[in-house]
Amino acid sequence: MKRSVTAFAVTLMFAAVARAELPSANDAAIRAALTSGKPSVIDLGARTCIPCKKMAPILESLSTEYRGKASVLFIDVHENEAAADKFRIQMIPTQIFFNAQGKEIKRHIGFMEKSEIVKDLKAAGLK
Repeated sequence: MKRSVTAFAVTLMFAAVARAELPSANDAAIRAALTSGKPSVIDLGARTCIPCKKMAPILESLSTEYRGKASVLFIDVHENEAAADKFRIQMIPTQIFFNAQGKEIKRHIGFMEKSEIVKDLKAAGLK
């Protein structure tokens, strides 16, 4: 009995990690990130897109790991079509990297591994 309770707890823990999601950023959060003096990455996607779902726990992890050093934002383009237009999104997911001055320095379309995101954040000025 004790073993099955432990197994259940571990299953719940992994289910919570697999469902980790950042809230969809609003205009104020985007402005704050781009004027913060820190590098930023904005992932534009949708909660229903398979590669976007795979990226959700990566983005959540990066957001926590680099809190105060970089901004990691997610925008659901189905909830915020104006942002999709503003950032000229053609396919999802799209990751846009900004330097500390808020200038776009790189754009990537498709799933992106955590190590690649970190590499691009470092190129944007992450210390």
